[in-house]
Amino acid sequence: MITVREAADRGGFDFGWLDTKHTFSFGDYRDPRHMGFRALRVINEDRVAPGGGFPRHGHRDMEIVTYVLEGALEHRDSLGSGSVIRPGEVQRMSAGTGIEHSEANASSTDPVHLLQIWLLPARRGLAPGYEQRVFSRDEQRDRLRVVASPDGRDGSVTVHQDALLLAGLLAPGASVEHALAPGRHAWVQVARGRVRLGEHALAAGDGAALSEEPAVRLEGVEEAEVLVFDLA
Repeated sequence: MITVREAADRGGFDFGWLDTKHTFSFGDYRDPRHMGFRALRVINEDRVAPGGGFPRHGHRDMEIVTYVLEGALEHRDSLGSGSVIRPGEVQRMSAGTGIEHSEANASSTDPVHLLQIWLLPARRGLAPGYEQRVFSRDEQRDRLRVVASPDGRDGSVTVHQDALLLAGLLAPGASVEHALAPGRHAWVQVARGRVRLGEHALAAGDGAALSEEPAVRLEGVEEAEVLVFDLA
């Protein structure tokens, strides 16, 4: 079964410095029909204006993955970690018993476009942690590359949940497939461009939940960037 969540149906707010779209309930956007999918709790598509940013704030018991599409995002946290995240890089922050961080557009002239993803951890009370990896675009071209996993496989960042995150860049006509083990589920999020998921046409911002499907099968319609979550 495939259930599509269209981009236009997402929640969202425009604060001037931040234009944000929420696939699932978040902040002041509440929809009991869309509270997450399996362990996937948040997919926020954020566009932060030059000079804008999120001031220091706290989190607990959440796996937070940041995926930048355009521009550069500066991160600082209470662990003493600081970095700039750019396209092709994936950051994982485990909030665990508690962490504070801030995020800001690293540019005073260009916007930053990113996806912020929250996964529920497999257990509460973990030690806070931080990790960032670089993945070349060639590694993702016309294939699905594991960028987050519970065991850090293939150089991916480690998330404390039975979940895989795969990223792919698809040219028009290119097809990829990710097999799903029995009992597994998947979420597909189109970050840019257009793809086909089976009989469904998906565009940027669209998502889709898959259950009781043997595989995720995607075909590029125009140049596209996609994320695939393989979930328990």
